[in-house]
Amino acid sequence: MNFPDLLDALFARHLPVLPVLLPLFTAVSLLLMGDGGGQSSHGGREIRRQRFVSLASVALGAALAWRLMTEAAGGGLAVYPMGNWSAPFGIVLVIDRLSAMMLALTWTIALPVLWYASYGWDSHGRHFHALFHFQLMGLSGAFVTGDLFNLFVFFEVLLIASYVLLLHGQGQGRFKAGVHYVVLNLVASALFLIGLAIIYGLTGTLNMADLALRVAQLGVQEAALFKAGAMVLLVVFGLKAAIVPLYLWLPGTYAAASAPVAALFAIMTKVGVYSIIRVHAVILGDGAGHASMAVEAWLLPIALTTTALGVLGALAAHSLARLVAYLTVASVGTILAGVGLFTPAAMSAALYYMVHSTLVIAALFLLVELVASQRGDTGDRLQPAAPVSQPVMLGLMTLLGAASAAGLPPLPGFLGKLMILESSAPSPAHAWVWTVVLLAGFLTLIGLARAGAILFWNVLPASDQPAYAGGSWRLTAATLGLLALSLLLAVAASPMKRYTDAAAAQLTDRAGYASAVLGSVGGAAAMTTRPYRGGAGDVILPVSGGTP
Repeated sequence: MNFPDLLDALFARHLPVLPVLLPLFTAVSLLLMGDGGGQSSHGGREIRRQRFVSLASVALGAALAWRLMTEAAGGGLAVYPMGNWSAPFGIVLVIDRLSAMMLALTWTIALPVLWYASYGWDSHGRHFHALFHFQLMGLSGAFVTGDLFNLFVFFEVLLIASYVLLLHGQGQGRFKAGVHYVVLNLVASALFLIGLAIIYGLTGTLNMADLALRVAQLGVQEAALFKAGAMVLLVVFGLKAAIVPLYLWLPGTYAAASAPVAALFAIMTKVGVYSIIRVHAVILGDGAGHASMAVEAWLLPIALTTTALGVLGALAAHSLARLVAYLTVASVGTILAGVGLFTPAAMSAALYYMVHSTLVIAALFLLVELVASQRGDTGDRLQPAAPVSQPVMLGLMTLLGAASAAGLPPLPGFLGKLMILESSAPSPAHAWVWTVVLLAGFLTLIGLARAGAILFWNVLPASDQPAYAGGSWRLTAATLGLLALSLLLAVAASPMKRYTDAAAAQLTDRAGYASAVLGSVGGAAAMTTRPYRGGAGDVILPVSGGTP
């Protein structure tokens, strides 16, 4: 084997761990380069070097994530045993269709957001780029880990980075929101450990594949206690996802954050949603014995209530940032409404809608600053002000984002909601699902139309205000890029729906998942790609290292 082939083989073997290691090494390198404050001429050169390294790393990470998603689309589960310790005793990273999709979504959003931040936001405080990559490390690790304890570890990594990113640029509003955010998440972390202790005490394992098998063997009393531990985890994941009644921290926190930080935070609520899917829809799904469907009676009502209250909060918002933050809450409720129906069709619809809503929410947070920067001292407050200097461009972008968020045809928001509504037909609660989802879309349209009318029509006489940063082509391109990606979901709706259908089917195959993960032994910490049967068909991929 020649050197290029050997290099390619090594790259393929260790591909699943690269989305975690790449941001880690990049963050450490950026820390060694300096604080990146950019206040002096030396600092200016320093921040430019950091921007180059940071953007190159994110571009590479996005390419890796998309390659993993391409390989996962074939149906194989990539299992990477860390340190050559086999599951369930060692740490394993597992790439299936869902985790690969979430990785691709995370890194795809990170690239335009970092491009946006590199226009100047990164120099408003210290170590922005290093913290950004630590955040990406935590997000990537949470999506690829194969056990609950390391899910907790990666939660802490992304949360610690988010604490500092939230305060980046300083300000009284950010400090106040940051205190609430930190305290609530510290409490959630303690509850996370309590829930894990209960589950580990009953089953002797925290490996997700192993848990999916062992929970079905629990007796009635043990299953009741296991469900109690799982409900504790639901509280933790619900706080991360911002569901009722645990969502009150999010509007103020996201509205206070800088625009690129809030846009990156759009994916953080999806970590909570992802964790709910892994624990409550897979481990405790159908086939979990006495613990089956532990949250079936709770999740759908909570999801619909979250959607309703999120939209009402958006209607009552007095600033554009808080309006978008409340729409984040409403979108989480809509996603979990699909999850809470507990059918493969509804799960597929929820996954499709999750990709769309995350892209649109991230774009809207960037758009908030584009608009606010051209309204002088009024900022993003929903009250009359001087006209913006780019009314056509910003007006069209706002219209596109609003129409997609509200779910108007033929945009992907409409397609995602339609899929959820159609999949709810077999459920006794389908009337509630239709009522809440349709009414939420209508009220979202009203709220965003009201905001647009104030921002672009109900304006004061033009003043001699200076040109603001919102006119930069770099900021506009980053925002348009995210909006264009959301539109691409409508153009590529058919292949994306096939992918989410296969991902939902793969999630129901508990035995196949357990067989792939628990059979990954040996091979110098090498990746093992195992056949998966189901979804898009039987696919057998080659084993790269390890013992099949």
